[in-house]
Amino acid sequence: MDYQTIIDKYYPQDNALRRLLLKHSRQVAQRALQIGQRHPELGADRRFLEEGAMLHDIGVFRCHAPSIYCEGTEPYLRHGLIGGQLLREEGYPDHARVCERHTGTGLTIEEINEQHLPLPPADYVPETIEEQIICYADKFYSKSHPDRVSTVDDVIASLMKFGSKGVEKFKKWSETFE
Repeated sequence: MDYQTIIDKYYPQDNALRRLLLKHSRQVAQRALQIGQRHPELGADRRFLEEGAMLHDIGVFRCHAPSIYCEGTEPYLRHGLIGGQLLREEGYPDHARVCERHTGTGLTIEEINEQHLPLPPADYVPETIEEQIICYADKFYSKSHPDRVSTVDDVIASLMKFGSKGVEKFKKWSETFE
């Protein structure tokens, strides 16, 4: 797979959104690859880590988030679902799963129903080690503050707004990946 060709297809012009997407995706990919290198016992596919991290936010252009240059119409929460649809159409169902499962520490059908989230009811929870590593790595970098790297404590504080389940999952990941 050539992830750059896919990025070029959906972000053909050099503009602020493309530059932000590339910066954020490279940050996530670098951290994911470092985790894979530090922990060979996890058996993570390093090529897939890079590809998945570079493509995990491919769907943001269809979302409405003007503060990060997204001029689409969909709610931002749907960017993973949109990215998953795009990558399935491109013939990459495993990469599509990364897109769909990286929001927070993953979303369950119960959370979607209880919070009336604008997503089809399903479980969007990282399952494979690569999905977990990419989801974890993504938490340290915000597209809203692209030059800032969050600490583990920063991420925990941010996740706390959504309940203790995600915090506990993140802490487990931190123990495994750091």
